[in-house]
Amino acid sequence: MLRPTHPAALPDDVLLRDVEESRHRASGPGGQRRNKVETAVRLLHRPTGVACEANERRSLEDNRRTALRRLRRALALERRVVVDVDAFAPSQRWRDRTAGDRLAVSERHPDVPALLAEALDVLAACDDDVGEAARLLGVKSSRLVRVLQLEPAALAAVNARRRARGLKPYR
Repeated sequence: MLRPTHPAALPDDVLLRDVEESRHRASGPGGQRRNKVETAVRLLHRPTGVACEANERRSLEDNRRTALRRLRRALALERRVVVDVDAFAPSQRWRDRTAGDRLAVSERHPDVPALLAEALDVLAACDDDVGEAARLLGVKSSRLVRVLQLEPAALAAVNARRRARGLKPYR
């Protein structure tokens, strides 16, 4: 059974079909160019209502890339795809990045939102049982926690749900 692809794992062109982009002027330091030209970018993922903005750079393209990266992370954190634990198999991306004894991805790697979304989807299906989720994903619990540590908000959310269930939080 094929599960739906999480929006954070979609290729850029496919994700952008469902995104509304708006531009505006950013306030703050940056000189005349920043205050005269609409280089700030706001992206809204229409199906979910998740929005992100970037306005730190003077370049529209730099801000667009940053906003898209933020949108992927926000989608990974805020949206869940239902996982059938009886028929679940980790994605190829997950298997490629977690092979061997190491997690082969840094916090700024483009695969992080997709990996994070998959980990959080499986954790949600397992009621935040890290051991069971790790078993389904084919990794040790410590590796799964390491994926969550790539995004502090993800680890904080999982720990909050674990505390509410009377379970020990992870560091």
